[in-house]
Amino acid sequence: MNRAQMRTSAFAAVAVLAGSVLAACGSGSGSTGGDAGGAVENAKVAFLMPDLASTRYELQDKPLFEAKMKQLCPSCEVIYQNADSDAAKQQQQANSALAQGVKAIVIDPVDSAAAATIVKSAQAQQVPVIAYDRPVPATPADYYISFDNEKIGSMIGQSLVDHLKAEKAEGGILQVNGSPTDAAAGLIKKGIHSAVDPSGFKLLAEYDTPDWQPEKAQTWVSGQITQFKDQIVGVVAANDGTGGGSIAAFKAAGGKVPPVTGNDAEVAAAQRIIAGDQYNTISKPIKIVAEATANVAWEFMQGKKPAGKATLFNTPSELFVPTVVTKDNVKEVLFDSGIMKAADVCSSAYAKGCDELGIK
Repeated sequence: MNRAQMRTSAFAAVAVLAGSVLAACGSGSGSTGGDAGGAVENAKVAFLMPDLASTRYELQDKPLFEAKMKQLCPSCEVIYQNADSDAAKQQQQANSALAQGVKAIVIDPVDSAAAATIVKSAQAQQVPVIAYDRPVPATPADYYISFDNEKIGSMIGQSLVDHLKAEKAEGGILQVNGSPTDAAAGLIKKGIHSAVDPSGFKLLAEYDTPDWQPEKAQTWVSGQITQFKDQIVGVVAANDGTGGGSIAAFKAAGGKVPPVTGNDAEVAAAQRIIAGDQYNTISKPIKIVAEATANVAWEFMQGKKPAGKATLFNTPSELFVPTVVTKDNVKEVLFDSGIMKAADVCSSAYAKGCDELGIK
């Protein structure tokens, strides 16, 4: 019997003798039993996110994860921290969470290699670690949940290639990758190459964007515009931030903005697509991943060992398939589905574009 099971049995026995209500925690989950609920009542789970450059973590991941955990265990506490692109800071946050007695850690690593230390420290204290969105390749976490990042790369790349061929474009492509310390960015990069390399379009240059910073992507793309000028017929950017930076570079140069990709379906990206400035993005409803992660964390907190539906980097995993969004389906995918509201997107600058697409 492992330590988590011993704790579960001990608490259950005490609860039975005391005649207490064991199902007080987790009434919203059909898979949990009363003994488990009593055992982890008032438990803590850490939710450690990587950066503030992507607005999704504060606006979507955090509140969605917290809401699902509240449903599963009303008395449990989520310890949320954002490392703001600082791997050392994330290490400190993980150490603090462990010192506070968390029963599980959910981590989206700033640096996938450096996060191996966090995984080892937690597992040494029998605290399970769930890698969220970005894997930890060197030291397997207890579970990995994400959208299929390599698939994301191939989807945005192939979408752009197909569009350029349909438009009979002639020239080359810039590739703006994500952070070199992010293993998920490496998977996206691999996926992009699988679409771009055999496309017949020359890869003019590519760049790994430190910390996914849009400003750094913009600076790099500005330099490529100076070098390649009208040879650039498209830009494969790994997320909406780097895509936005790429678009800003073309606008600052005063030339035509070529088709630019993105990923994450941020509000700003939806606005750029509606306006015709950005060609595509990827809709990966964060609610799906955040809630699936809360469910897995809840199982671990009860001493269970959830089985993966796939294996990646020797880690039990669950990988979801996203959707490519362009102007042709932005209304259906983002608005008709309820992911976004017209009131949040169709401000005065975008009202005409929204009207033309029937977004109300």
